[in-house]
Amino acid sequence: MPEALKANVPQNLWGKVLSATPVVMTVIATLLAGLASSEMTQAQYDRSLAAQQQSKAGDQWGFFQAKRLRSAIQFGTLDVVQATTGAAALDAEALRAMAATLPNPASVQSALSLLLAGRLPELAAAPVPDPKVEAALDAVEHARPETELNQRLLAASPDLVVAALHAAQDHARNFDALLRPVISGGDQLGDLLDPAGPAPRALIRDFTVLRLRYSGLRYDVEARLNQGVASLYELQVRQSNLSAERHHRRSQRFFYGMLAEQAAVIIATFAMAAQRRNFLWSLAASAGLGALGFAAYVFLFI
Repeated sequence: MPEALKANVPQNLWGKVLSATPVVMTVIATLLAGLASSEMTQAQYDRSLAAQQQSKAGDQWGFFQAKRLRSAIQFGTLDVVQATTGAAALDAEALRAMAATLPNPASVQSALSLLLAGRLPELAAAPVPDPKVEAALDAVEHARPETELNQRLLAASPDLVVAALHAAQDHARNFDALLRPVISGGDQLGDLLDPAGPAPRALIRDFTVLRLRYSGLRYDVEARLNQGVASLYELQVRQSNLSAERHHRRSQRFFYGMLAEQAAVIIATFAMAAQRRNFLWSLAASAGLGALGFAAYVFLFI
């Protein structure tokens, strides 16, 4: 503090309070500036995180579309085969006899049984996410109003969404593990019934029908699994963007509080040099306390 101002400040408790006010308010303004910068950094981080999550969601939507397309192609080809070759009954016994000639007949017979039954391996029931996550997924799927959607997104904490996402990914991996032996056994039988080989044409046709039907069912289920994972990634994207918007608002509010504190510092400095110190000091204190209260409200409720 300049010596000329020190000489004008009363050497009592009031003078000490008056001289300390600008220092305290400067410290508070510096803290608010740091909070504003911190909140803006967090907002930028959340935006970057949302971009990464959107990329992962895009991958899953790409898998979903590709597998739905494969399923449609398999069923379309199956219709063509059946329409051009007739609807003759499959010779299941001849296919089983052919499978028995392979080096590992047990696994091939197991795969052939599923192909003949036209069904996939029994899979455990899909995991059920937390009701709050289900409510958020429903809001996204049915395009609820933004206010309602944001409320549901905030109710479903990120930890609940992460848990649901991991469960959905584990469920998809378990399905892949169940399919692996069936695919392996089917491939062995398919190599034996190669259209270019000596196998009877009727058996080749029967096996082609079985494989097309099974592949269509398989890709259809896999597409739905990818769709579930993609939807949960989309929830994460929306939550990260919502968090980024919140931190951006907080950064703006803290910046306004910092400006008010700096104004209070300037007024308090004038108060020490002016004749009507009480009025200016009261104005500075009001501005400083108002800015501090506003910052506390932002920190606690925004």
